[in-house]
Amino acid sequence: MEKFKFIKTPIEGLYIIEQKVFEDKRGYFMETYNYHEFKEAGLDMLFVQDNQSQSQKGVLRGLHCQKNYPQGKLVRVIKGEVFDVAVDLRKTSKTFGKYCGYILSAKNKRQFYIPKGFAHGFLVLSTEAEFVYKCTDFYHPEDEHGIIWNDPDINIHWPLDHIDKIILSDKDTHWIGFKEYKKIYYLEIGGENEC
Repeated sequence: MEKFKFIKTPIEGLYIIEQKVFEDKRGYFMETYNYHEFKEAGLDMLFVQDNQSQSQKGVLRGLHCQKNYPQGKLVRVIKGEVFDVAVDLRKTSKTFGKYCGYILSAKNKRQFYIPKGFAHGFLVLSTEAEFVYKCTDFYHPEDEHGIIWNDPDINIHWPLDHIDKIILSDKDTHWIGFKEYKKIYYLEIGGENEC
């Protein structure tokens, strides 16, 4: 029996993952990660940190990345609904500067695998949402970088129709644009590391 379905996205390395859900009158059960199944699908990584956040409607977290300690992430929603986004910052990628965005919710139970080399963010669409994710490296606050959420060059189509107000942290209001990010991190220092 297939426990997981690994769905390729238009950007190489990004996957939507659906898992088999066993439901009965008591509720449901599902496996959300299995090293052997993921490895067989070509996703051979070691997760070292799990995180969880709770946010209200309109909260937008991102677009975050780490430059010297890049993190791969396996993300999902256990309450509510979010629009989740990954931006390709891999200098040699044919989709450099492009993004993919998907609805993740407690209802659809989808996961999104984002490898190293991407900026990540999400917008809460429901009254509140609880968001959980596994990381392939530890969080290093001194190494955190980001790109402003509404950068015109990346041009993310955030679903804002039913959002009255975007709620950002102070940090997330001050990230630089994509053009400036490229200049600083790829031209001035050569881009040996990938965010």
